[in-house]
Amino acid sequence: MPRISMNQDNLNSRNTEFSQAPLTKPVFLNSVPKSGTHLMRNIIRMFVPVEQQYHNDFIQIPNLRQHTRALHPDTPALSWGHLLFSDESSLATSLSHHILLVRDPYTWVLARARFFLSENFDGNLAHLRVRQYSAGDLMNMMIFGIHGKAPTMHDIYTHNAAAWLGTHVKLYRYEDIVSHLKDLNSQESEVYFARLLQDCGIAVPDDWRERVIIGSDKAQSSTSRDNLDVDDSRLPDVLPDAQKKLVDYAVPGLRALLGYA
Repeated sequence: MPRISMNQDNLNSRNTEFSQAPLTKPVFLNSVPKSGTHLMRNIIRMFVPVEQQYHNDFIQIPNLRQHTRALHPDTPALSWGHLLFSDESSLATSLSHHILLVRDPYTWVLARARFFLSENFDGNLAHLRVRQYSAGDLMNMMIFGIHGKAPTMHDIYTHNAAAWLGTHVKLYRYEDIVSHLKDLNSQESEVYFARLLQDCGIAVPDDWRERVIIGSDKAQSSTSRDNLDVDDSRLPDVLPDAQKKLVDYAVPGLRALLGYA
């Protein structure tokens, strides 16, 4: 699997500033890669005792058998990963609260491209950083993949998102989290985060806002765009119309399926 360099955060020590109720059932935070995984993870970490947080690894199909204890009901834990749908992963997560986090495919293209261009990512793709590749080249590689080196958008969203729908997973969208973080004092945000915590089997404490603020601090996430060591000046801030059409061609119906259209 590709290697990702990350700085250590201080959320374990911040966690102890609050009274923590133990989990009674495993919680698994699953996500499409580059969909706000660390944001969701860091927020929920502020509501779970550190000793019940499974920091050993991001759980994925290649290492699932090594980490099934994180999902065992006898030892409830909070764990996270990019786990595609299969017979093994379905069985492994069947007794857990299972959250599935996705991102708008239009913005995902740019997020994935920035990450591939960053010094934080080591997936034998450092050559993409040379300036000969245009923005169009890079964005199209994110949509259609790189033969033998990176999967297509269709493969990622099919196996990491669409195939999980209709099961016991609870679907959440990155954009909704960001929107509610910007208006954290609103009634809508209170309802939203209460639902998220309840879907994780966590009772909502009175100090939930303070915990969310600490967990959502961008400084605590090495993979946040603000903390990536990357020159992304080639890439636009908004996906061009040409690439939006290519996304719709590559994954027709996906945005509607996930609630974006």
